[in-house]
Amino acid sequence: MNLLKATATIGGLTLVSRIAGFARDMLMARYMGAGFASDAFLIAFRLPNLFRALFAEGAFSAAFVPMVSGKLGKGDDRGAAQRFAEEALAVLLPALLLFTGIMLLFAAPVVWAMTGGFKDGTPEKLALTVEFTRLTFPYLLLISLVSLLGGVLNALGRFWVNAAAPILLNIALIVGLVFFRGDSDIETARTQSVAVAVAGLLQFLWLLHACHRAGVAPRLRLPRLTPDVRTMLARIGPAALGAGAVQINLLVSTLLAARFLDEGSVSYLYYADRLNQLPLGLVGIGVGTALLPAMARLLASDDAPAAMHQQNRAIELVLLLTLPAAAALVVSAEPIISALLQHGEFTRADTVKCAAALAAFSLGLPAYVLIKVLTPGFHARGDTKMPVRIAVASMLVNLVGNLTLIWPLAHVGIALSTAAAAWVNAGALWWVLRRRRQFSIDARLARVAPRLLLAAVAMAVGLWFAGDVMMTHTQGSWLERGLALAVLMAAGAAVYFGVAALTGAARPADLRAAFRRR
Repeated sequence: MNLLKATATIGGLTLVSRIAGFARDMLMARYMGAGFASDAFLIAFRLPNLFRALFAEGAFSAAFVPMVSGKLGKGDDRGAAQRFAEEALAVLLPALLLFTGIMLLFAAPVVWAMTGGFKDGTPEKLALTVEFTRLTFPYLLLISLVSLLGGVLNALGRFWVNAAAPILLNIALIVGLVFFRGDSDIETARTQSVAVAVAGLLQFLWLLHACHRAGVAPRLRLPRLTPDVRTMLARIGPAALGAGAVQINLLVSTLLAARFLDEGSVSYLYYADRLNQLPLGLVGIGVGTALLPAMARLLASDDAPAAMHQQNRAIELVLLLTLPAAAALVVSAEPIISALLQHGEFTRADTVKCAAALAAFSLGLPAYVLIKVLTPGFHARGDTKMPVRIAVASMLVNLVGNLTLIWPLAHVGIALSTAAAAWVNAGALWWVLRRRRQFSIDARLARVAPRLLLAAVAMAVGLWFAGDVMMTHTQGSWLERGLALAVLMAAGAAVYFGVAALTGAARPADLRAAFRRR
């Protein structure tokens, strides 16, 4: 497998999705701002997103995909892979239907537990959030089915289909904002909640069609606890929690912000996290998605050295692309937020508060991405328990940090503690793999990593001096805003890749050779 090509495919489609997502967020900021309605919608949307990360993308990518890939690695038996998918679907679909029904029925106490009734104790805001939660939650059922179908396609190496699915979510929400928004921010938020469920249906139909074309569409069966299903279920809980640690940390952050901080804090954290998630989606998820089935196949073929080589090259790639992104988001947070979001209901004061959260979140960006690359080292070997132990420890770090920093730093303290927890998670994953002799940093990575860090520091210094000059152009026309950001990022990229090339950290020929399997 060509890891660079697979990552570029996933990352390219994720880029399209994230661009559409930014367009959606800009429209949301314009029509809903950062206040009553936006806080209610974002909390309602956080719930299905949390369970999507835990049980859909997290569980299936960690437990289901390695098992399917292992079957293919031992003989490319698509029939066996399809039968396993059908057995998994037969057990999981009734469970998902039951869980969704329970969440719809008990939405009110669940939302109250998430928010504590909000800081101001407004019954109307609580009732609105409950209503929006009931509208958005069917998305979980649909996106879980999407994850199962996408897992089969990923195991076959057809990464692009699953990577393209999130584009439909952003399109549905944009259509809702442009054509069906109401006369008030509350009506607009209600339309967005409906659009989330519609998007889940569109994504499911898209993946089902792709599986039919590939000849691997699973059929409905009666539930049976086959040996493979028992193995998957034994792995699925720990895998879900381990893969969803960052989302759980964000949920805790949302809960504390809703309960103890001023109105708008939930929205500041949301918009900051969305920008911070861009490089994570482009790089971390892309590399992690491509790496897991590749490592599972190599290990199933008893080629552990090749699997370790793939993981070293994956870390090299994510550092190359993530370090400059982190530098840009930390140093240039304010001009970025100003250019993208400050218009309509989103004010200058909102920009300052949101930019501070973005800078804090982005300090942990390399760690978020490294988690995505290190975790497959466990999951490809069938170990889903150790990552969850590490994830629980990092969540405790996040909780202590939140409770310590929220009072002096408000929402910025929440973002800082999330970043610190991510570094604890990534560091612990690396240490355990190293202690087990399942991963070691090779000579190439040891040489390249410090030089990439030096290039990122040089880029940060350049952006620091350029930021004040470009800030004056971030409140003009959309063309002026876009040009200002383009010039700022182009200057930063020129410094970064220039220093990286001078130090020998990034040469195009070496990168192509490093990621080509022999």
